[in-house]
Amino acid sequence: MPITLSEAAAKEIKSIIKDQGLADGVALRVGVKGGGCSGFSYVLDLTESAPENDEVMECQGIKILSDRKSYLYLDGTEIDFKDEVMGRGFVFKNPKATHTCGCGSSFSA
Repeated sequence: MPITLSEAAAKEIKSIIKDQGLADGVALRVGVKGGGCSGFSYVLDLTESAPENDEVMECQGIKILSDRKSYLYLDGTEIDFKDEVMGRGFVFKNPKATHTCGCGSSFSA
């Protein structure tokens, strides 16, 4: 299963791309790195370059890139965006996460 974006997440990403005046060909890079409360932290970035060994997907009109190591942990993940009284930000619904921290930005698998 690919990495997917909720409608709210796609809308927020498109807004960020527009607000920052980025090129139409910009892609969302999704990855993981060691660290955080639970062992791994999620990484989101906008990029114009795509290394040839990246996994490439598209969802809601947004190109999504993930390096292969990260993709092993992110396969099937849905990225959502919440804008609530207590804060706003991207939320990861990762079926491979066995534990997530309270902040929602790190996990263990």
